[in-house]
Amino acid sequence: MTILEPIEKMKLEKLFGMNSGWVLDFSNRTFSEFFAHTFNINIYDAKYEYGTGSKANRLRAFWDIESKAMVGESIIKILELWETENLLNNRMTSENDKILSQHCKNIADKLIKSSGITAITMSDIEENKFLEKEYKKVDAKTLNVDPTMTDAIEQRINEIQICLNNNASLAAIFLIGSTLEGLLIDLANKNIKDFNQATSSPKKDGKVLKFNNWTLSSLIDTANELNFINEDVKKHSHSLRDFRNYIHPLEQVKSKFNPNKHTALISWQVLQAAINNIANK
Repeated sequence: MTILEPIEKMKLEKLFGMNSGWVLDFSNRTFSEFFAHTFNINIYDAKYEYGTGSKANRLRAFWDIESKAMVGESIIKILELWETENLLNNRMTSENDKILSQHCKNIADKLIKSSGITAITMSDIEENKFLEKEYKKVDAKTLNVDPTMTDAIEQRINEIQICLNNNASLAAIFLIGSTLEGLLIDLANKNIKDFNQATSSPKKDGKVLKFNNWTLSSLIDTANELNFINEDVKKHSHSLRDFRNYIHPLEQVKSKFNPNKHTALISWQVLQAAINNIANK
């Protein structure tokens, strides 16, 4: 999908010195590092291999493939490098280049504004990549949970999906949080010694708390420490960790917690990932 007009590409390519296959003063290594650090992507992936596979062609492919927000952000970041290189190398910036750089900034601003996103952060990119992961259909029977819990877990999973399909994000998060908590308490009860001896286990007066008094945060951290769940689950579970507090309207107001569909989908992905991890281990 081409989102840049031909004249916009001409301006960008001129300023970034792309006619020779290069992009500014990037080497292959620094070009790779730039995209890995800024967008957590591998610019030398086959999907960006356009034409000769030069740095300029890979940047052109990036502009054609990625979203308006990411393309706009990439232009802003490369412009910052262009300005920095000129400054550090004592290069005089001509009036024409100053005008051209402002045109390029305007192109970037237009793309970002039209995307509806004001800024791209590393956490945004990581969350989107996490959401793209696909897991097998959630099946409580694969978890070897207490048999008395299986039907209740399946009922909750069905109701979570109903909530997600009807934009009931807050209700979905309550169900997801309580379901994940129940599964991790069941896991802890099956691995009592390991959970009690873990560094992350919560303690009071030097003694480990009973599992029913653990917060979801402690359960997640300990299960991660013991390699029952992966780092992705821990990293993206922030919406769920304090779900009990949000049950009370006053606490929800104090916390300024007002989840949208994206938050609920991240939480659902956390639960699916956790179930997948536990089932495999």
